[in-house]
Amino acid sequence: QVQLVESGGGLVQAGGSLRLSCAASGSIFSIDIMGWYRQAPGKQRELVATITSGGSTNYVDSVKGRFTFSRDNAKKSAYLQMNSLKPEDTAVYYCNAAVIYYSGGRKYSGDYWGQGTQVTVSS
Repeated sequence: QVQLVESGGGLVQAGGSLRLSCAASGSIFSIDIMGWYRQAPGKQRELVATITSGGSTNYVDSVKGRFTFSRDNAKKSAYLQMNSLKPEDTAVYYCNAAVIYYSGGRKYSGDYWGQGTQVTVSS
């Protein structure tokens, strides 16, 4: 019913930039809060940033001033601009969204995850 697909990961040198994208598809009525999470090898998944449907953002302290989370509600998409990347930013990045969707003529809510995109920052 609902799919999230991330893209934009890759290998970059420290100090470089990447822009991650998250595209939602399916029988979507609306998307509420969205989030970017990351999981480094041997570590727990951590919340990186969130954005409300109105565009209000919050960031984990370690990325404040370097990452910018934005969204395009018309395109059902979200973006994470990552600047001044550090080796400790290396992780698989996951998009998460709280979605209201249609099924059988009714609305339902669900929490969805993308498949993840690898970000590797070399020193």
